[in-house]
Amino acid sequence: MITGTERVLEILDPADGSRVGTVAMASDAEVDAAVVEARRQSTDWARTPAAERGAAVRAAAKTLRDSADELARLNCSETGKPVDESLGGILAGAGTLEQYAELGPLRGGRTLLGDPNATDLMVPEPRGVVVALTPWNDPVAVACGLIGAALVTGNTVVHKPSERCPHTGARLGQLLAEALPEGVLQTVQGDGSVGAVLAARNDVDVIAHVGSTAAGRSIAAAAAATGAKALLENGGNDPLIVDEDVDPVWAAGQAALGSFANSGQICVAVERIYVHRAVADSFLSALVAEAQSRVVAPLVDRRHRDSVHQQVRQAVDNGAELLTGGELPDGPGAHYPATVLTSCSPELDVMRTETFGPVAPVTVVDSFDEALRLAADDEYGLAATVLTGSQANAQRAWRELPVGTVKINAVFGGAPGGAAQPRRASGAGFGYGPELLDEMSQLKVVHWEPAPAG
Repeated sequence: MITGTERVLEILDPADGSRVGTVAMASDAEVDAAVVEARRQSTDWARTPAAERGAAVRAAAKTLRDSADELARLNCSETGKPVDESLGGILAGAGTLEQYAELGPLRGGRTLLGDPNATDLMVPEPRGVVVALTPWNDPVAVACGLIGAALVTGNTVVHKPSERCPHTGARLGQLLAEALPEGVLQTVQGDGSVGAVLAARNDVDVIAHVGSTAAGRSIAAAAAATGAKALLENGGNDPLIVDEDVDPVWAAGQAALGSFANSGQICVAVERIYVHRAVADSFLSALVAEAQSRVVAPLVDRRHRDSVHQQVRQAVDNGAELLTGGELPDGPGAHYPATVLTSCSPELDVMRTETFGPVAPVTVVDSFDEALRLAADDEYGLAATVLTGSQANAQRAWRELPVGTVKINAVFGGAPGGAAQPRRASGAGFGYGPELLDEMSQLKVVHWEPAPAG
């Protein structure tokens, strides 16, 4: 929360409501100083050999690994994410830095075949100053991806972590900066108003954002006015289709994992479920049992919990059936139970927007065609999952669903190095993988003819 008029972020532990601490929000002058310093350092950093930049990022990964336990405890206290899961995200972030440290120096341009007496090249160059606006649900892993890709390609970075985990963001910035040249990575604190100031600046070249669709659209508008490149992973409303030929108990386990992991606070969490009527009763019984057996970590704060609960109550008030969960527990903190709803009509908020909580809203359908149609009828386009034993239905699904990632018979997983482009309200551009290095670069064509003899 922001306290008074002092522009101070006060963080409470979502597990018990105890005070974690306060962090001062950056003033406009401090934001200006950070961007100016990043701009000042950008020329020297761009001139640094790619291998040296990679070595610096690799050293930053080591400092992160050395302090991973400390950072995991801090992350847990701010966001409620269990320490072991927080640690996993931090080690994933370190691994991402290491991968980009290896990939960055290997990238090159290409030679074009023009006049044999001339040299023609396409050469990647840094874009300049990258603003990275990162979320709270996996704050280290996401930040390391954007920061690492930007740095190895020769950009300098101004990072604003989420206002919901400013202590984690500050410590991450300190750890990484220890291994980097001074001024190459700047960290500023604040809420959306600080992010808006950063996005509106004319001296910023890339605005890389992972977060809500509302914020992403505001950033896209700001970037259109300044000419900066906007790289956006916004919200998602990811569907799960359960076909008639799968084991309903297994399918319920997949649905529970996708809906309740990290308390539903995952960008590619399952947000809505379409189950074939032939297996619906068994699926719902098994899904309720899964929900009732799970101990769910608290949501990030009470403000977010109130938003999740409001969507559940709105659904019940408008005809959905509450099978389990859906009640605010007594006591401190921001706890919310794993919740299962059925008879969810398409116009309900839990089916149309990103709930981002441990809620599994279910609609029973009469055919795979109906499920596919309802799954595709959405403004978002981040990811989707299809559970089916039919090769034909799987082929139709991955070809027809208008999303960046389609998963067949597993809600999570995938080979390393994959990179997807979100669609429509879910954003634009590659936000991870080797292709993120291309997003952080721009190509220059060089045509070089020899000078005539004097």
